[in-house]
Amino acid sequence: MPLYTRHIHRRVTTALSDTPVVLLNGPRQAGKTTLARQFADSRRAFITLDDELTLLAAREDPVGLVRGLDRAVIDEVQRAPSLLLAIKKSVDQDRRPGRFLLTGSANLMLLPTTADSLAGRMETLVLLPLAGCEMQDRPGRWLDAVYAGKIPKAKRPEVGSVLLEKVLRGGYPEAVARATSRRRATWARQYTDALLQRDVREIAHIDKLDHLPR
Repeated sequence: MPLYTRHIHRRVTTALSDTPVVLLNGPRQAGKTTLARQFADSRRAFITLDDELTLLAAREDPVGLVRGLDRAVIDEVQRAPSLLLAIKKSVDQDRRPGRFLLTGSANLMLLPTTADSLAGRMETLVLLPLAGCEMQDRPGRWLDAVYAGKIPKAKRPEVGSVLLEKVLRGGYPEAVARATSRRRATWARQYTDALLQRDVREIAHIDKLDHLPR
């Protein structure tokens, strides 16, 4: 699967230059982990809460886990919301910018178990699935031109089945990588099932979960 250049990369870099905590929020499989890994290096460790042992440590002793970190990328932080309070304590003692880059697949501020909002300490950026300009490796200034009162002209307008195929393909990197519409539909069904069986159960207790897909 190709590595796409995400336009939000520059905004993440800017936020890390002056803010202690940066949260990269968005739906699963939109590319948050891939993007976040680009900011991990010898000075900023990469930690994922998809690892069961790390998740257990984050839930059982969040303060101890954070205490051992100088700078870190923490992936899927919504799985252990108690980490936010430990991160708040850490950055209150050391307000250097760029200490923590978090990724989350849910709105952490809405989770019932979230202990603290990190207000004034964290900047939240939203990463959505791939835009057409990102897939084509173009600047994507169409909206900027429209708001400036200019009507952009497409070099090769796409209509009919070509346009329909692109719309239905969407922008999730894993789906885009599938060769046929049937394979993309299969991926979408499994994606939905995974959200219901994992994320929804973590966020709220819902009866009759089998009815939710409707």
